[in-house]
Amino acid sequence: MAKRSSLSIRIVEGKNLPAKDITGSSDPYCIVKVDNEPIIRTATVWKTLCPFWGEEYEVHLPPTFHSVAFYVMDEDALSRDDVIGKVCLTRDTLAAHPKGFSGWAHLTEVDPDEEVQGEIHLRLEVVPGTRACRLRCSVLEARDLAPKDRNGTSDPFVRVRYNGRTQETSIVKKSCYPRWNETFEFELEEGAAEVLCVEAWDWDLVSRNDFLGKVVVNVQRLWAAQREEGWFRLQPDQSKSRREEGHLGSLQLEVRLRDETVLPSSCYQPLVQLLCREVKPGTQGPGQLISLIEETTSTECRQEVATTLLKLFLGQGLAKDFLDLLFQLELSRTSEANTLFRSNSLASKSMESFLKVAGMRYLHGVLGPIIDRVFEEKKYVELDPSKVEVKDVGCSGLHRPQTEAEVLEQSVQTLCAHLGALLSALSRSVRACPAVVRATFRQLFRRVRERFPSAQDENVPFIAVTSFLCLRFVSPAILAPKLFHLRERHADARTSRTLLLLAKAVQNVGNMDTPASRAKEAWMEPLQPTVRQGVAQLKDFITKLVDIQEKDELDLQRALSLQAPPVKEGPLFIHRTKGKGPLTSSSFKKLHFSLTTEALSFAKTPSSKKSTLIKLANIRAAEKVEEKSFSSSHVMQVIYTDDAGRLQTAYLQCKSVNRLNQWLSALRKVCINNTGLLGSYHPGIFRGDKWSCCHQRDKTDLGCNKTRSWVTLQEWNDPLDHDLEAQLIYRHLLGVEAALREKHRQLSTGPEAGRGPTGPGEAPRDPLAELLQVLGDLQEAHRSSPAGSPPSELSRILELQT
Repeated sequence: MAKRSSLSIRIVEGKNLPAKDITGSSDPYCIVKVDNEPIIRTATVWKTLCPFWGEEYEVHLPPTFHSVAFYVMDEDALSRDDVIGKVCLTRDTLAAHPKGFSGWAHLTEVDPDEEVQGEIHLRLEVVPGTRACRLRCSVLEARDLAPKDRNGTSDPFVRVRYNGRTQETSIVKKSCYPRWNETFEFELEEGAAEVLCVEAWDWDLVSRNDFLGKVVVNVQRLWAAQREEGWFRLQPDQSKSRREEGHLGSLQLEVRLRDETVLPSSCYQPLVQLLCREVKPGTQGPGQLISLIEETTSTECRQEVATTLLKLFLGQGLAKDFLDLLFQLELSRTSEANTLFRSNSLASKSMESFLKVAGMRYLHGVLGPIIDRVFEEKKYVELDPSKVEVKDVGCSGLHRPQTEAEVLEQSVQTLCAHLGALLSALSRSVRACPAVVRATFRQLFRRVRERFPSAQDENVPFIAVTSFLCLRFVSPAILAPKLFHLRERHADARTSRTLLLLAKAVQNVGNMDTPASRAKEAWMEPLQPTVRQGVAQLKDFITKLVDIQEKDELDLQRALSLQAPPVKEGPLFIHRTKGKGPLTSSSFKKLHFSLTTEALSFAKTPSSKKSTLIKLANIRAAEKVEEKSFSSSHVMQVIYTDDAGRLQTAYLQCKSVNRLNQWLSALRKVCINNTGLLGSYHPGIFRGDKWSCCHQRDKTDLGCNKTRSWVTLQEWNDPLDHDLEAQLIYRHLLGVEAALREKHRQLSTGPEAGRGPTGPGEAPRDPLAELLQVLGDLQEAHRSSPAGSPPSELSRILELQT
């Protein structure tokens, strides 16, 4: 069993930011740091003081993290980016909001004395003396200190203060991982100061020393313990008075912390089996439990529950059957065809999640080239005459204003070309669509046609399919390609308008060109010939898409499984260390890398033959490298064993901080069950005769920093975590247990009592009673779980710090 923490983060928007550029505006973006470790960078929103991002992330991290900070920055092309302000949320703050922190937060000024990070290793003792006891403080080492100098390092020393006396360690030059191993003693007197202060500083020859953090120890508690040794987290200096909040603007955030103790798989089997029995073909009754879950789930958490259930059944091979049951439940309470799947029901939310989980790679293949073309062309497109901007056209010296009619005509041609390309790509993609997606659409098409069989409703089954495929999947991806991982940056204003008009055209095609959709915006009329042609193409595509038999479904699934896509791929720059030679940034070479469940491979180009660099089972750690090591940022190291069992390191450079964290996440996830994973590593490189980070001369020396194998980003192509999904659905059901018990009481006394679905010769079954029993058993298993208690050493150290 394991305790897991995750942060669900949504960075919504900012307002009233200060102008940082001479134009009176800013180019803001956000950096998200967990315990001062940058893990996320949003896209830059150009030339605005009220940016909208709308970006969502989920971060998995160890339960011992302390805070998450959001830094709003102003991007500058020619100079260093400006810091506008920050919002910091501690773990305790997030834990106090079980449903998550949501709302506007004022940006505060970034004070260098508060920007501290890292830990210091101390040994504290109370020893007997000739006249009185003495306080002995051994300053051993520190790790992950903040780099304060231009060269990306610090020159740290430690100042120890107690009862009016101050003693200092030696200065360690150019290191954020210094080792001192120096001891200081102070006399303990009755009524003397009750705290020992240990401060870390960065030494500067010319300017004042920079503060790196401090530890304040309660001497009375130390006296009771007599001796303690461990890593103490450095704290900021918060003695300065703050300026009034609000003058730097505000940031709207949605942040939720979830701590889950995940039990062994066997504990969840009764719950999983009970839910699976509800949807399995042949044993399916009226879907009582699924219906009750939908009935007792509030609107605000329906999407989360839908996603969890969908992943749980997908892991059991029952996603199609689960969705088929939801289709039946939805159709049974729908009387008008034009209201079908229009609400935020469990069926609608589950189908949305299903397409994102099972169909994202398919979407990238179909839509990716069209989106890339829109971004590359950057054409001015407008259909609304009231918004047309007349511009100059022609060669130098022969400029003439372009007429409104010319703008509209060119816009129609451009949109028709994009729409035609998209529909053609869809038409050719039937075989590329995942078998489980095709089979699910087949079930949806059949169920709707059975419910609305009349000739006047002949388009209803097609509209049911397009309501998910076009309106809830393709169109949102066109509107916000970054949120669907199709682009790294948000579109500018001109490209956004083109994408919006293209999305509207796709919606009109998806609505089968109904009069209601045409009446909304009359200026879309010039696209109607292409839309009508697109409707015919789309109907033909859907007819072929849902024409899949059970045998074909199995064959297609088997064929696609043999072509398992890579976990992660893309261009990286590589340098591998050999011997003791110098390492420079110029030695990095660009190659195309591919990470599968077996190996990390590379090739000169995406289509070239791949060569295996590292076998997956040999990887021992994947971590970041200090920027000073190569005078380059975004470098990671993959530590692995060669065929002789010796540790080797491959250094890989990424294009951006997001790419770096995505690659680290992918590597850590696929190696999480490897044997021999390292607990520590060197964030520097071995140059000449010593490590650049801690200056140790033994190349085989234990690492000077701890590994972060549990810090990962949630990605759309992550493997399913069956135990976690079961734990999440258990947690939700436990929250609505009272409503379920009340429902059971009503059913037990009603006319349907004792009429649960049964098999031949079986007694009537009560699924709800079984569910309540399973919830009780799981609750008892959690009570007896030891995973929730913190390590005793950590708790003792926390008690010492004031």
